[in-house]
Amino acid sequence: MQTITNLEKDLSFEDFKAEVIADYKIAIESRECSLLGRREVLTGKAKFGIFGDGKEVPQLAMAKAFLKGDWRSGYYRDQTFMMAIGELTKEQFFAGLYANTDIELEPMSAGRQMGGHFVTHSLNDNGSWKDLTKQYNSSADISPTASQMPRLLGLAQASKIFRQVEGINKTNFSINGNEVAWGTIGNASTSEGLFFETINAAGVLQVPMVISIWDDEYGISVHAKHHTTKENISEILRGFQRDKNSNGYEILRVKGWDYANLIETYQEASTIAREEHVPVLIHVFELTQPQGHSTSGSHERYKNQERLDWEANHDCNLKMREWIIESGITTNEALTEIERAAKREVREARKNAWNTFLKPIKKEQQDLILLLKQVETNSVNGVFISKLRDSLTHIDEPTRKDLLSNARKALRYTIGESFEEKKQLGNWINAIFENTQPKFSSHLYSETSRSNTLIKEVKPAYDDDAEQVDGRVILRDNFDAIFTNYPEALVFGEDTGKIGDVNQGLEGLQEKYGELRVADTGIREATIIGQGIGMALRGLRPIAEIQYLDYILYAIQIISDDLATTHYRTKGKQKSPLIIRTRGHRLEGIWHSGSQMGGILNLVKGVNLLVPRNMTKAAGFYNTLLQGDDPAIVVECLNGYRLKEKMPNNLSAIKTPIGIVETVKEGTDITLVSYGSTLRIVEQTAKDLLAVGIDAEIIDIQSLIPFDLNHDIVKSIAKTNRVMIIDEDTPGGASSYILNEILNTQNGYQYLDSSPKTLTAQAHRPAYGNDGDYFSKPSAEDIFEAVYGVMHEVSPTNFPKLR
Repeated sequence: MQTITNLEKDLSFEDFKAEVIADYKIAIESRECSLLGRREVLTGKAKFGIFGDGKEVPQLAMAKAFLKGDWRSGYYRDQTFMMAIGELTKEQFFAGLYANTDIELEPMSAGRQMGGHFVTHSLNDNGSWKDLTKQYNSSADISPTASQMPRLLGLAQASKIFRQVEGINKTNFSINGNEVAWGTIGNASTSEGLFFETINAAGVLQVPMVISIWDDEYGISVHAKHHTTKENISEILRGFQRDKNSNGYEILRVKGWDYANLIETYQEASTIAREEHVPVLIHVFELTQPQGHSTSGSHERYKNQERLDWEANHDCNLKMREWIIESGITTNEALTEIERAAKREVREARKNAWNTFLKPIKKEQQDLILLLKQVETNSVNGVFISKLRDSLTHIDEPTRKDLLSNARKALRYTIGESFEEKKQLGNWINAIFENTQPKFSSHLYSETSRSNTLIKEVKPAYDDDAEQVDGRVILRDNFDAIFTNYPEALVFGEDTGKIGDVNQGLEGLQEKYGELRVADTGIREATIIGQGIGMALRGLRPIAEIQYLDYILYAIQIISDDLATTHYRTKGKQKSPLIIRTRGHRLEGIWHSGSQMGGILNLVKGVNLLVPRNMTKAAGFYNTLLQGDDPAIVVECLNGYRLKEKMPNNLSAIKTPIGIVETVKEGTDITLVSYGSTLRIVEQTAKDLLAVGIDAEIIDIQSLIPFDLNHDIVKSIAKTNRVMIIDEDTPGGASSYILNEILNTQNGYQYLDSSPKTLTAQAHRPAYGNDGDYFSKPSAEDIFEAVYGVMHEVSPTNFPKLR
């Protein structure tokens, strides 16, 4: 096990002095990066800046206690920490500020996030795991305040799982669960519900995490008195302090400018969390923010002179400087030289990063200028193209937008003309798009052999005398096989453990596999998802259960902002293949209606959204997902747990394909598209339609994201020439998404002889009771009459008006 160096006990005085001076150099370089970074924004080279100035010294202390194998889940002020652990160079800092799209030059996000958002690479190029125990680890930051907290809980819980659950292959992921998860958050962001939900959950779970609260008394321009009761977050959290009779937190307080005490405090926190496996909260107060919140404004607007004077005197770098001299570690002159050298090195790093960023664009600019000159010579509109070329020539620091905008405008002037240079211009534009678009749009999903969509289907097989069982039994037995075959798999949620979930899909499994692998949680959906994200980032295979689809709204922000973007915002360098299990469809009552599909669809791109019509299909989805790398939401049919299904003889081997629809009934007159519980009503109605001479083809979508990758729906429409989407979601919700996919992505419009139709629920949520459902969502009679109405338009003679 690694140990933390004690600066006073483990080092000679000369080594101690050298380490302190090295720390000071990092702090000064980081500050210079912040100062110069702000100027780069104000001069237009960068779009926005948010920096870590004023937080340098406590981050140095945190870095000393942070060991290889540990994880960080922080926010956009932690640049000094990343520099101190060797995971952020000065040039990389500026590459992030300029949004360089080269992952080698800007390893934090390849320009997909603004500067100040930090990450380390967990994956090799083929998507396989690196050895995370031999590197410092930082989960990918996001901007929404306090949203780093739920993920922090999961990162810490993974250590508990690795330490206490037998049979997991820890190679590359953990050394006996000794890793600590380190969180950072600004004092104002502790007002967010996500912070308090995480604090409570971590106290219950007793996991090894250390939370640092950087407290500079402000949240943007708003003073702490408007954010925090008593203006003191550690004071109001004192009830969480552990004692000899109860679990809780160790709560520590330290001034953010006191280098020696900060080192001691962070070493103490690390020891407690690492050895005792309990959470620790460090309230780092008396910090400053010398440049204000960000480049969007100046802090002189909202801080009075007294506060500004106090901040000038209590700047952590200044106080560290004073302490170094007073302690006899080195002289004022030596520190002055360090400061001068830091300015030179940061300026040089800025220059190198900018030139590296600009050089390929300048080359493309010169190529385009030469090409436009040739085009204008051959075009009758050469004078107009010449103006575009001249404008482009005078852009000293072009963007690719500048290049493409002028090139595409020039191409317009050649409409109706035909010459070689015009063709070359078109090819140049196409090449730029081909090479550049992936820099912004790749890696929303896995691009390796472990993409969920590449997992091959395995159909269920049945004995001749296959038993008819409740659908929930199929799920239960499949989960039983999963927990046997995948020691790293675990499930958790409200009522998930002891009673085996509210619908008994996990009946008896906690008793068999233990309380850590089949676990109950509190009522706290956001941190249930956070547990899953963090554990998945560390190589476990968590299944986070959200009891009902309605309740997913409590966690939709974390799913959308964090889970759905993890692979994208790291350009494939981190993955979090979390499975979210929930249930919905055809429910009764406003709060259990399961009708948020349209909202979910538009908020979770980056996550597969799967809607199996029965539990055999659902079991197959779980088996598929455990073979792949993409996160997913599986929506089970709530009214299907007690419906009878045949028990397959190959249950654990079944794999339902992702992104593939299934034709459950062939027909010739109209294509009916649906999913989930509503599909069963469509199937029943098809029999009634057949009785009046309407032969409907029925397609089960199965997978909303991704949608019908083989374009089988349009193949059906080419046969029937008519389509209707039947959906229990509200108007304009999932039905609009499905229709857009069919008409625009699959070009299904070209085969239609009738207007495409959608049949949805009412705009309101369903009223409670059977009549409420009947008058709120599509019924069998609604479906029959809607389909009959389409056929009446086709042939009023054969299908006379009903009413």
